[in-house]
Amino acid sequence: MVLFTLRTQTPDVIMSVTVKEIAPTSEQLRKYVQFGIDLYKGNDCYVPPLIFDEIATLSPEKNPAFDYCSAQSFMAYRDGKPVGRITAIINSAVNNKYGERTMRFGFVDFIDDAEVVDALFKAAEDWGRSRGMNKIVGPMGFTDMDHEGMLTEGFNEMSTMATIYNYPYYPEHMKRMGFGKEVDWVEFRMTVPDAVPEKYQRIADIVARKYKLSVKKYTSRKKIKEEYGHALFQLINEAYDGLYGYSPLTDRQIDYYIDLYLGVIRLEDVCVVVDENGALVAIGISMPSLSQALRRCGGKLFPTGWYHLWKAIRGKVDVVDLLLVAVKPEYQSKGVNALIFADLIPAYIKNGYKYAESNLELEGNESVQKQWEYFERRQHRRRRAWSKNI
Repeated sequence: MVLFTLRTQTPDVIMSVTVKEIAPTSEQLRKYVQFGIDLYKGNDCYVPPLIFDEIATLSPEKNPAFDYCSAQSFMAYRDGKPVGRITAIINSAVNNKYGERTMRFGFVDFIDDAEVVDALFKAAEDWGRSRGMNKIVGPMGFTDMDHEGMLTEGFNEMSTMATIYNYPYYPEHMKRMGFGKEVDWVEFRMTVPDAVPEKYQRIADIVARKYKLSVKKYTSRKKIKEEYGHALFQLINEAYDGLYGYSPLTDRQIDYYIDLYLGVIRLEDVCVVVDENGALVAIGISMPSLSQALRRCGGKLFPTGWYHLWKAIRGKVDVVDLLLVAVKPEYQSKGVNALIFADLIPAYIKNGYKYAESNLELEGNESVQKQWEYFERRQHRRRRAWSKNI
């Protein structure tokens, strides 16, 4: 469906921008995803997603988030050539939780052209406004498991598989359109130490004794799924419940993510903390950085993409991605994080990691950032969720 066409006339040429709705078919979604990859061709910092995974996220038939979300993707064209994309999302679960009428925008990419950007956001905002929304915020996905936050600092740093990369002109267009700061996230790059910092180890030992906690390690993915698969994601729901925009995962989503993630992680880079009764208290999940492997894949698993990913997961890379740390609310701010990293750091050293990427942390989340104080680190990226009333 063609929504509208904007025309800009100069003395010599007439240029038009047409915005079209994207149907949730594999064919149209593939072109939608491919545009986002093609836009960054030749950029050394961009890490492309796997095309099939991105299509699944945007597909109502495959992504269980559509049980409580509605969405519409749009693409902008100039003279028949794709020049931008955006997905408008309404997360009813979060809106009902907070009594809001907020829409999200995500999966957004565009050339450096005000007419293109304005046309894209007009389409998204009109879609949300027609469904009763009065505020727009993003970039955000359906849930926190999706990419979120527009890069505002660190454009010369290679992205991670869990984060968005965008050109420096993106935030300039957001400000031009009247968007303001909703929240910021920061990211840190830590140097993996030669040994567990002495004070960190001391805290870990005290916490383990005081609260009768212990670490469980696994060599079987099947076993960790059976014993703690659902409990792991329920813990994430508890631990992240108060964070900005968090959308609690449903049972269907938990089943979806168990199959998606627990099948590829390196188990020695996972720490499971339990109490004396074996109940899950905390989890730390990390894995070898797939950034370079994904760049070699170019978004495609076949014919050789799978090999690059397998080699990164099973082989030696310099960077480990800290995907998530979750601690039950009653154990937060009690030093349990020290117990997690006292377990993981020896595995990092053994696996040859030199650096660790924190990924997104809300800038005001001092309790999370405090856990890095014993490590050599630098805050190397910042990203923002933008918002405005519509």
